[in-house]
Amino acid sequence: MTSPSALELRFTARYSIDEPGEVALEDYARVLTKAVSAEGLRDPVDPRMITGVRLLGLATAPTEALFTDLEDFARGLVSRTAGGGLGWG
Repeated sequence: MTSPSALELRFTARYSIDEPGEVALEDYARVLTKAVSAEGLRDPVDPRMITGVRLLGLATAPTEALFTDLEDFARGLVSRTAGGGLGWG
């Protein structure tokens, strides 16, 4: 069995996203990219900040437009009450 392909997408900025927001971001990233799983990347110096997303099990590399959409979603989470939340659907 081969290991799934992995890719770290780093945002152009850091975003203060709470835990429910991080779950929403991970879920959105997984669905958007059709990855097997997604994990928010926390800043090691300031764990309140998300710096990107690690995607596992990608069939193809994400496009620039898809990356822009994902970062726009992260930015939108910051503008919501308490920095995040579920129910992005």
